[in-house]
Amino acid sequence: MTDFQLQPLLDGNRRALAKAITLVESKLDSHREQAQEILERVLPHSGKSIRIGISGVPGVGKSTFIEAFGQHLIAEGKKVAVLAVDPSSPIAGGSILGDKTRMEDLSREENAFIRPSPSEGNLGGVAQKTRETMLLCEAAGYDVILVETVGVGQSEYQVAGMVDFFMVLMLPGGGDELQGIKKGIVELADALVINKADGDSVVLAKKARQHYNNAMNLLRHTSFWTPRVMTCSALQGNNIAEIWGMVLDYYFQSLEQGAFESKRAKQNREWMHQLVNEMLHMTLTSNVRVREMIPALEQDVSAGNTTAYIAARKIMSALSS
Repeated sequence: MTDFQLQPLLDGNRRALAKAITLVESKLDSHREQAQEILERVLPHSGKSIRIGISGVPGVGKSTFIEAFGQHLIAEGKKVAVLAVDPSSPIAGGSILGDKTRMEDLSREENAFIRPSPSEGNLGGVAQKTRETMLLCEAAGYDVILVETVGVGQSEYQVAGMVDFFMVLMLPGGGDELQGIKKGIVELADALVINKADGDSVVLAKKARQHYNNAMNLLRHTSFWTPRVMTCSALQGNNIAEIWGMVLDYYFQSLEQGAFESKRAKQNREWMHQLVNEMLHMTLTSNVRVREMIPALEQDVSAGNTTAYIAARKIMSALSS
């Protein structure tokens, strides 16, 4: 049993929340066991927030948008937590990770909590810590969880699998209606938001909105929700309230359709299966006998002396024997 006091966390104590997140992020087995015990205890107090994923190419203004959006939510009486999913090093860049000071005003708000993701480890590990941190923030009373991804890649798919609403920020110029974003990622989006729609870029943003609308219409959407395309200026605060209104529209429609709880239940099941696969891989790679076999089997497969299937069967047999 851990000596961690749960009540301060449930009362919204930031130090208690930070301590619990530190246990979640720790690589020590004893800390991870404590963290899992805490997570079991907070589960009945979690799940009451709206989880929003925010993605976009570098330079699109994610930090500025999150700060403006977060401050609007706080003005509406919400408590906001900002988390990041990024397996890269802070030295290499990234918004929250690169410099938290970009959200200097938001970080000073009493009802805001900003937490970068760990700076090392594979994407799956970072995503796991983000999921667990999200539960802790909900238990601490945060109404809206903003999960930011840095760059465009596998992290987007991870985040889309843990949030209720997935938003992709776009730039107003360029002429390419998909702006370098992979089709698969756009298909994940519940909304495309064209940021930096101010000054000389207002006209460009309107044209881009039409392009994106046309592009979105080419995609098949099977859910109750038709993804929307909106423009905003995070720098000037334009249309930030309307974007929150759109998220609320989605939220209430999903509740009415019974889609909200079913989506979260599906995400939890998929997450369980992903963890099982990761644990199996860890078991394989930590097995001494398997590690000793792999180089010779790889050589045989490369030389065409055996099939990949037979080599895989030998590895699994060694694991179970």
